[in-house]
Amino acid sequence: MHTSPIDSEIRRHLKEVNTWQRIFFMAVFAFILGFVRVILWAVVIFQVASKLLTGRDNPHARQLGATLGVYLYQILLFLTFNTDQMPFPFAELEGLGKLPSSMRR
Repeated sequence: MHTSPIDSEIRRHLKEVNTWQRIFFMAVFAFILGFVRVILWAVVIFQVASKLLTGRDNPHARQLGATLGVYLYQILLFLTFNTDQMPFPFAELEGLGKLPSSMRR
């Protein structure tokens, strides 16, 4: 029985350690994504309560929300193969300086 070049190519891809490492880290970051989303919703609820009770939002919670938004974006880029750079804690949390000034108040 002769194996086709396509079968041997697929077998070679399945044996690549880097691919399996990435899949492992993708699973880890998918879990982190769910956890961060819960925290982000807590920030949203806190900000709504702050606005209703004090008439203004909380600047610290606003910054936390912006940071979490950037972090979620970086995770999604990694999960969708748009970047090979793993997000925090394997890399610095970048992009906060790129937020529009209206978001930084």
